[in-house]
Amino acid sequence: MRKFIQYFLFIQIIAMPFFGIAASTQDSLISTEGIEFSESTSPEGSEEELIAVPEDLVFSDSEPIDSVSQDSSATAPIAEATTADAGKQSLWGIFIAGLLGGFAAFIMPCIFPMVPLTVSFFTKKAGSRAKAVSQALLYGLFIIVIYVALGMLITITFGSDALNALSTNGVFNFIFFLILVLFAASFLGAFEITLPSSFVNKIDAKSDKGGLLGLFFMAFSLALVSFSCTGPIIGTLLVEAASKGERLGPAVGMLGFSIALAIPFVIFAMFPSMLKAMPKSGGWLNSVKVVLGFLELALALKFLSNVDLAYHWNWLDREVFLALWIAIFSLMGLYLIGKISFAHDSPLAYLSVPRTIFAIVTFSFVIYMVPGMWGAPLKSISAFLPPSATQDFDLSVMNFGTPPTSTGTPKTKKYYEIFHARGTPKGFDPYYDYKEGLAAAKDLNKPVLIDFTGWNCVNCRQMEANVWTDPKVAALLRNEFVMIELFVDDKTTLQPEEQYVSTYSGKKITTIGKMNSDFQAATFNSNSQPLYVIVDTDGNVLVPQSGANYNIDSYIAFLQSGIDAFKAKK
Repeated sequence: MRKFIQYFLFIQIIAMPFFGIAASTQDSLISTEGIEFSESTSPEGSEEELIAVPEDLVFSDSEPIDSVSQDSSATAPIAEATTADAGKQSLWGIFIAGLLGGFAAFIMPCIFPMVPLTVSFFTKKAGSRAKAVSQALLYGLFIIVIYVALGMLITITFGSDALNALSTNGVFNFIFFLILVLFAASFLGAFEITLPSSFVNKIDAKSDKGGLLGLFFMAFSLALVSFSCTGPIIGTLLVEAASKGERLGPAVGMLGFSIALAIPFVIFAMFPSMLKAMPKSGGWLNSVKVVLGFLELALALKFLSNVDLAYHWNWLDREVFLALWIAIFSLMGLYLIGKISFAHDSPLAYLSVPRTIFAIVTFSFVIYMVPGMWGAPLKSISAFLPPSATQDFDLSVMNFGTPPTSTGTPKTKKYYEIFHARGTPKGFDPYYDYKEGLAAAKDLNKPVLIDFTGWNCVNCRQMEANVWTDPKVAALLRNEFVMIELFVDDKTTLQPEEQYVSTYSGKKITTIGKMNSDFQAATFNSNSQPLYVIVDTDGNVLVPQSGANYNIDSYIAFLQSGIDAFKAKK
């Protein structure tokens, strides 16, 4: 269900050509994944002894796992594998996003009408089908080379360190938000993003040359001429890739995009008769742009939410975020059924059956989100939403009662006022300082569950909404453990006496997030979120740590293994 919700809008765009001449349609973007961490053993001592995280570490969402090993000696290898697999998963997600973006770009008004002309050029000029096919293959290859080169240029220009920093940097996340709003306005018809005509004309003139050079400039001309349509898609894809912090993310995203864009040209050149089955150009092509504009707006809010959470602006509570999404997708649904239109739209004479189906799906998605205004978990999209703790009015909160604590009231806990109201899932009452949590565990004689999490971690939100809400899981967490929740991307400045220079990287640790990320990477050999580590009252790891694990029975087994290991040490 979750994957369906995430990708159904992209599928709408891809299916647009089948709407018919008078129809208008849509598409979607991918998940934005957040930030991460992984494992080792636990320290004792002062914060000055903590080891800092080097800037080249990549913080990203950890890969879901299906099982938990009981062999604590395997801890370090597990951490390395989790981090490597998470990187592979992130790159695959970026590639798939690029692929979907390429298919969406193909049916944009700047590219779709060019297909018959380009294919006819190959078939007529080549003189034979075999030569036409070979030229089309080279044309497609040059498209791939051009866009991948763009992705590599982004990587080389900014470097891996800068891309990693973008994933949690508030300034860049806010810039990304503004860029996506700009792209959305362009798609909705406010203006067109174009390249200088003199430059485009010079490149186009060189495409008349024969041989490989002519084919290359033909492909280059396609990229330039179609920029007003593909530019926002490419820009969004590059923003998404950069926000993942993956070194090769921009290049991998452009690879997927260019492959999807090149494939139709090659296929139609190989089988020219298929051109007869293509829908004719018409007003529906502009509808693709408009729907993409709505989707750009929805995605932009995710980046604004990242900044809002990390810097404690408190603008986008969960219900405010949902209200904006409900409004955006409601307008998109009204657009699909022809109740609203934009400047460049053609009159909609009737609703085709596919278009009607997609409108139903869109309105169904809106109805699905409405209960979230009163606290419904909305598990299918929980990864995109602000934490449930930001919900002001929540009818879904169960009366868990007050968990046992060692001393004082919950509000005396260190950093309580920073994290509890907006970061901690409702019904739980963890500690937010490692030493304080260990002290409470000694008083209560209970094992400790350390939850390395983040404001921008989408897998953390999904775990909290889909797994921690299970009654058995919630009971174990609340009654059998002392929980310590450590946010690795918080921007709150430490008190001057708490700041220190890391002996690991030599950099100064100045914020709560840097301190927690430093602790995680140095102590548990991990840089992925979420990371769950079960330790005893002295901070010794009891069982191999776990990343995101959406199998409830498996996660319960992980928790129970920690409880059993703790009891066995008594």
